[in-house]
Amino acid sequence: MHKFFVEDNSINESLCIIEGDDVKHIYKVLRLKEGDKVNINNCKGVEYIGEILEVNKKEVRVNLIEKVALNNESPLRVQLFQGLPKAAKMDLIAQKCTELGVSEITPIITERVVVKGNESSEFKKVDRWNRIALEACKQSKRSIIPTINQPIDFNNLKEEIKNFDLVIVPYENQENQGIKYVKNQVSDKNIETAAIIIGPEGGFEEDEIQALKDAGAFIVTLGPRILRTETAGFVALSLIMYELGDLGGN
Repeated sequence: MHKFFVEDNSINESLCIIEGDDVKHIYKVLRLKEGDKVNINNCKGVEYIGEILEVNKKEVRVNLIEKVALNNESPLRVQLFQGLPKAAKMDLIAQKCTELGVSEITPIITERVVVKGNESSEFKKVDRWNRIALEACKQSKRSIIPTINQPIDFNNLKEEIKNFDLVIVPYENQENQGIKYVKNQVSDKNIETAAIIIGPEGGFEEDEIQALKDAGAFIVTLGPRILRTETAGFVALSLIMYELGDLGGN
């Protein structure tokens, strides 16, 4: 059953109106028609089973048959702070981390981040990254759409991470101390929120690592092989979701 995210103000009791890009996708690509069943999410985590009443080029009208007790979200809320990468790597990060269950992604501008042109050009990409996250939500049957935030600088990052139960920073120069070590250290704590901080292509400066360590972050290794910045986030998120979240089942 195909899934669509519809703003709550487009749902009126048992009637849902789908508008925008999804309309063309419904009638031209998916070729859905009157009587077909669809899954509707109100962008706030509430799910419905609906039946298409009418399809035209402007809108799709859906009769909401029942509310569904469905929640595909992890009990662990993870925010990824990603050193701003070059080219289209952030597109891939937004897509795959959404599939893995990330709650938010915030690009960060560190000492070794290279911003081409002016900084505002990177800010303009945020809308595209959010669209990519939305499409990944539909594919992976997420219940809540993660937010891709505007980039922040390193000084703001130090303030942001104060509110998390757990902060993890993969670092290529760290040895032995990995995710298993972190799990043992927090085994007696109730971890509901976690932050993962990934450096850019050039990695972190030593003073940045020290500042994060002083702020209470666990500096960890992801193994003996050096991972690209776009790979490190996937790996760290997968490991945390496996150890403390819902990947891997019971």
